[in-house]
Amino acid sequence: MNLDFSLRYALPTDSNILFEWRNDWVTRRMSRNSKKIDWAEHKQWLKSSLDNPYRQLFIAEENGILVGTIRTDFFDNSYRLSWTVSPEFRDRGVGTRMVMLLMNRIKEPLEAEIKLENFASIRIAEKCGMKLKYEKDGFLVYRRE
Repeated sequence: MNLDFSLRYALPTDSNILFEWRNDWVTRRMSRNSKKIDWAEHKQWLKSSLDNPYRQLFIAEENGILVGTIRTDFFDNSYRLSWTVSPEFRDRGVGTRMVMLLMNRIKEPLEAEIKLENFASIRIAEKCGMKLKYEKDGFLVYRRE
């Protein structure tokens, strides 16, 4: 099977799918903020995210199908990663491919804060070569120097 996997910058027109993915119960349970987000709050978040020069928001596409999202926030000379895989595409290696693709573009240090019980994201971080640095407030912090 020929796999065309890519990342592109998110657009305002991605609002609906990002809203759907964000409010998925598994995504919420594994997020720092687990409450359901309403549409107005989501629209404001997306606008501020797209306007923020220290944030990059990407959409992952596999053979033209939207399969996930990954975000970077730059601060203290480091990038913090956050990702979500579409519920329909979980357990297919999408998260690992997203993170690896983005990590290959970034030379600065990277980190990801992952909830202790988020075993899928822990596996992704470890497969991508990130190392566990410490635990804080129910989150594991993985880094690539």
